[in-house]
Formats: sequence, structure tokens, C-alpha cells
Amino acid sequence: MTSGREALKRVRLGTPPGLHPSADPYIHPSLFLSESRNTTSKTEMNQQRQSSEKLVLDFKEDTALTEMMRLRVSSLQKTGQKRQDGERLLLPYEAVYRLDFPVQELNFSRWYFSLSGHGRVTITGISQHWTPDLTNLMTRQLLEPIGTFWRNAEDPEESPLKWLEADMQEFGERIAELAKVRKVMYFLFAFKDGSTAANLSCTIEFTPEK
Repeated sequence: MTSGREALKRVRLGTPPGLHPSADPYIHPSLFLSESRNTTSKTEMNQQRQSSEKLVLDFKEDTALTEMMRLRVSSLQKTGQKRQDGERLLLPYEAVYRLDFPVQELNFSRWYFSLSGHGRVTITGISQHWTPDLTNLMTRQLLEPIGTFWRNAEDPEESPLKWLEADMQEFGERIAELAKVRKVMYFLFAFKDGSTAANLSCTIEFTPEK
């Protein structure tokens, strides 16, 4: 078993899809996660994606659904009612994100993640049994493992992010598995220790099955 120091060792590879050639990403040899502060235009990114056999999808905040869940919390507080047994309420530092799958037969490839400054971000997947406009979110519908990325307050701002390698690999594989039976998947993003949505960029890469 590798030590924690070895698990966080990085090697430099080529520029990943959707990133400017001047970017200087670092990709873990087994997880293939990279970071970059540089971006390209949507047109350039789409051209790169279309010319590749890889499918890179962005995690996007579902603002309407986030607001719906915040209103649920507000309603319970105003009326003094208790939440449904087993219900998972949205916490103040959380937001609902989504992935839309244009292709559903996928194999997980790698993560691309960028976080400016310090903080911790956790990503929790939600199972296909949740129908947001009809039912409350229940804790039994949350998937494991969760994804976690962080940069400690004492770390230099330019230092590589840390993450739990085995969990992120399994998490990516679970997403690919669930994509086979659904066209959209929801996630809870939690921003802690100073991290914010404005400082976050998160995408995931798949290889379509042939």
C-alpha cells in the first residue's frame, strides 16, 4: 500500500481537453485528475471535444432546484414543522448541481478540477430514485463514496489540490454506471473552509462505449 505522500505524487502530462495549451496541468498517474486556472472559449472547447473520442461534461449548478430546496428549509422554519423522517435538507453552504448525459453508454476516464485559493469541496451523488419536482430528497438516496477536494489554509495558493484517490476513482465509475439508466444526474456540492462556487471549476471525462 502506498503512503499518503506517495498517493499525492503527481506527474506532468499533456494539456487536457478544454484547457488552453498554455495551461500547466498536473495529473495523478492513476486518477488522471488535473488542475488549471486557464480557460478557453466555449467555441474552442466544443471544437476540441468534437474532434476527440472523449466526452467531457461540466457540472452545472441547477439554480432553480437549489432555490426549491432552500424554500423547503425556509417553509419548515416558518411553520415550525419537522422535516419528513429521513429527509435530507439542503445546508446553507450547499447547492444542487447536475450532469446531463448526451450519451449514456460511458466508461469513466478522469476528473478535471480547479479551485482558486483555499478550502474544501465535497460532491455527493444522488440516486436515480429522486424526482426533484415530486418528492423530497431522502438520505437513503445519497450515494457513496463522496468526492472530496481541498487545499488547506496553510498550503500555498499555487500548491496542488489534495483528494482521496480511491474514492474519486470509485465515484467516477459509479457515475458512469448510473448514466446508463438516466439522462441527468444530480449532486450536492458543499463549499467549506472558505471555498466558493465562484472559485470552482469541475468537469469529468468519459470514454463512450463503442
